[in-house]
Amino acid sequence: MNTSGPWHLDHYRLLGRSGLRVSPLCLGTMTFGPEWGWGADKETSRAIFNAYVERGGNFIDTANFYTRGTSERLVGEFVADARDRFVLATKFTLNMRPGDPNAGGNQRKCMVQAVEDSLRRLNTDYIDLYWMHAWDGTTPVDEVMRGLDDLVRAGKVLYVAVSDAPAWKIAQANTLAELRGWSRFIALQVEYNLALRDVERDLVPMAVELGLGVLPWSPLASGLLSGKYSRADLEKQRDDKAKENAGGAVARPITLSDKRLAIADAVKAVADEAGRSAAQVALNWLLTRPGVTSPILGARTVAQIEDNLGALDFALDPAHRERLDGVSAIELGFPHDFLASGMVRGVVGGGATFDGP
Repeated sequence: MNTSGPWHLDHYRLLGRSGLRVSPLCLGTMTFGPEWGWGADKETSRAIFNAYVERGGNFIDTANFYTRGTSERLVGEFVADARDRFVLATKFTLNMRPGDPNAGGNQRKCMVQAVEDSLRRLNTDYIDLYWMHAWDGTTPVDEVMRGLDDLVRAGKVLYVAVSDAPAWKIAQANTLAELRGWSRFIALQVEYNLALRDVERDLVPMAVELGLGVLPWSPLASGLLSGKYSRADLEKQRDDKAKENAGGAVARPITLSDKRLAIADAVKAVADEAGRSAAQVALNWLLTRPGVTSPILGARTVAQIEDNLGALDFALDPAHRERLDGVSAIELGFPHDFLASGMVRGVVGGGATFDGP
């Protein structure tokens, strides 16, 4: 795999430990539909879709919950003329009928209802990649994995994947699936960008070790890395609370801090030196990270999607990449920092010199 760039949308990558070929940037469609008050209308959504597909993109990500089901309906309409050409991904878990305890979660009842509803909205006979949207903390892991395997065996789903869950739970789920001969997760969706690198502690190393392709969501940190915020916004943002919109979705603006604004400043400086947009630099950096298969784009305008796709067109200078690595570095914490310390490495190795990974 080319890990430095430039790349092409029609130069496909294998998704995790599978034979599924996907584009190096995934088209996220949470913005398809106006129901939440900030998404794109049908005409604009179609234009965004076309801009992605015309360059060879084949990987489309949606969810049953997005814009009250409108996202799935629009995606189903847009892919209808060439359904088999696309890798179509959707999700279950989030509650579609508030007040009904079984309309959300990861249990079989919700899972089966959700997949049937998604198939109907998408107007398709099968879903290429079915995501558990979030770990619910209550459903036994064997119920989840056997339920998903049953959907695969029934031909309604081809592959399964996981989003927003602890690393230890994902490892437990895939180990159980391997032992039982069930379908295992092939991909992991996590919030990951230059301003939020927490997943590098355990989730990304786990994904690399177990063969899960990593799909970062919010790769631009809610617009921070595209230059949306400045220090004038810092105090206001600190006081803001996530607001619930009319669609029941919770807006999750990034919490600003001096460090995160310094990261955004560094991205802007590198972008100016490279002759690129800040968004392109942030996405390009993410494309070079270990384990990352396909960052998820979330454009609301055609101009945004066209600018985002420009992230594929260049290789970030090593000095620029090193600068971004440094300004955004995080402490790994225990046990990682402890195990990497000279004292521990010395007593473990007994003073011997050897080559390791």
